[in-house]
Amino acid sequence: MCGITGAIWNSPSAALDAATLERMTALVAHRGPDDSGRYASDCRVNGAEGPMPGIALGHRRLSIIDPTGRGEPLANEDGTVWLVFNGEIYNFRPLRERLIAAGHQFQTAGDAETIIHLYEEEGEDFARHLWGMFALAIWDSRRRQLVLARDRLGKKPLVYSLQPNRLLFASELKCLLAVPGVSREVDPRAIDAYLAYQYVPHPQTIFRGISKLPPAHYAVWREGRLEVKRYWQPDLSRQIDRPWDDYAAELRELLTDAVRLRLQSDVPLGAFLSGGIDSSIVVGLMRRLCGDGGDGRVKTFSIGFSNPRYDETRWAREVAQRFGTDHHELRVEPRALDILPKLIWHYDEPFADSSAVPTWYVSELARREVKVVLTGDGGDELFAGYDRYRAVRLAARLDRLPRPVKRLLASASMQRLAKTCGGGRFGRRFERFAAVLGQTPVRRYLDWVGIFDDPSRHALWSDDFKSRLNGFDAAEFLELAWQASGERDAVTAASLTDLTTYLPCDLLVKVDIASMAHGLECRQPFLDHRLVELAAAMPVRFKQRSGRGKRILRHAMADLLPASVQRRPKMGFGVPIEEWLREELREMVRDALLGPTAIARGYFRPNAVRRLVDEHQSGQRNHAAQIWSLLVLELWHRQWVDAAP
Repeated sequence: MCGITGAIWNSPSAALDAATLERMTALVAHRGPDDSGRYASDCRVNGAEGPMPGIALGHRRLSIIDPTGRGEPLANEDGTVWLVFNGEIYNFRPLRERLIAAGHQFQTAGDAETIIHLYEEEGEDFARHLWGMFALAIWDSRRRQLVLARDRLGKKPLVYSLQPNRLLFASELKCLLAVPGVSREVDPRAIDAYLAYQYVPHPQTIFRGISKLPPAHYAVWREGRLEVKRYWQPDLSRQIDRPWDDYAAELRELLTDAVRLRLQSDVPLGAFLSGGIDSSIVVGLMRRLCGDGGDGRVKTFSIGFSNPRYDETRWAREVAQRFGTDHHELRVEPRALDILPKLIWHYDEPFADSSAVPTWYVSELARREVKVVLTGDGGDELFAGYDRYRAVRLAARLDRLPRPVKRLLASASMQRLAKTCGGGRFGRRFERFAAVLGQTPVRRYLDWVGIFDDPSRHALWSDDFKSRLNGFDAAEFLELAWQASGERDAVTAASLTDLTTYLPCDLLVKVDIASMAHGLECRQPFLDHRLVELAAAMPVRFKQRSGRGKRILRHAMADLLPASVQRRPKMGFGVPIEEWLREELREMVRDALLGPTAIARGYFRPNAVRRLVDEHQSGQRNHAAQIWSLLVLELWHRQWVDAAP
């Protein structure tokens, strides 16, 4: 895994100088601590063969495949095509054989050079032939164009800024901010979206003028113009009815092959093990594919917490014992004051998923032993594993009830009755469930998964800030993704929406940044695109029954799952932010959110923020997710806007 940076320009006045390229590339040294490289060529406006853009490419390398081979930037035989690449291509060996048969000559044994020759053979259609995770840039001097591309599911990040006469790109936002003249103007719409989702959705970034290349897209810059195109789009509206046994057999075959492909490495590798269904299956398959003893022993890594609400180590330990792994476990007492500054710097944008904290610690633990880990990411989205899908299923059934009955369920008196009869936790869940029954399924779902719903955000904004939003509707991002499922059932629509929104914008960002901060590569077998296409076509009855998800996954891989793992409740991978905000971070919260610096930004109504803080810190209500997101936003401003050079 690596970090990439660079620029292309068609005017000498827009050139990227060597010192700036060096500074950009140094900012992602954590992504590639093993090696670095640069390539640059000046702009020739009046060249003999016509105008030739200037190009600058920077690369930091984490050596996984062919660690002693040539680094990047890497070129073809005659130096007309250059590449910088972040990721792993799992089918590079069969591609390499095909390209050699077509007459291409290879200078290295790694996967990167395969991309160069594949591009020569296929042109801009090259990306659809790649299996893996990647973000890359190709400079083609013959066509005088730069091509950017990102993998199908968005495992690897790529941001860019299109400017007059120039395009800048990088693995991380901070690299672009190192370029003189790049604006740090915050986009109000991005802030609104962030407080709805806890992340800034693609293609937006927090800054005006900087964008994310969406998953499954490539972009071509030529003669000062940038064209962005999609190269992969499975038909999520299509359900394919096949026998249960056929689906289960193909699921087993594809998942096994996905793990096998991701075991390719010339350096030690292991796995994150939570003791949940997905990570247990991955470890079980690794064990069977790697064999017994010696170097074949799988290394597994788990983080434990003293608070039983967040501790999964007993299940992880049981799975590790069953498969005889070399298990590493660390019990941590995370301190918010220690970890927050690191997260704010590494994540570049406001990012309020608090599970970034344990992901940081387990990545730090794993990197002491290995350079590569496999994870269980994607299983919940593909096989309807989240508990919230039960609410989606129930709400879809209630949608068939007469309108007066739904109004009664959503009434304040019914919610008070639920609180009285069912206790605090049940009452809060019922209140949140019933309050949005009258909304469309997608708007209802956003209220359940989001941080601030529409009324809460609108009550928070100052009049001036609200006017700057100019009618922006944060829900459109989710609605567009929901529409891709067509007329399919609500659980399928919700899970496939998560696959194309929550997964690439939150979960994969969380894992990529936390792991690469420690020079650790994460691979996700469940997100093999063949498996994604298979799962997307399955009927919901194969995934969920009686509110229990992952039905066919449990069946197909039953021999790998201990009975206790099959029965165990699903737990979030979290930390006690509710207590942190009342105790360890109590004074920081008040200083950051109610102090003059935050108030002067003019985003929020001070009294609305004060009410949230007072209610939470007094124990009246639990506003942990909301206050955490506001705190991260303010600390991000202080790091990346106020402290800008």
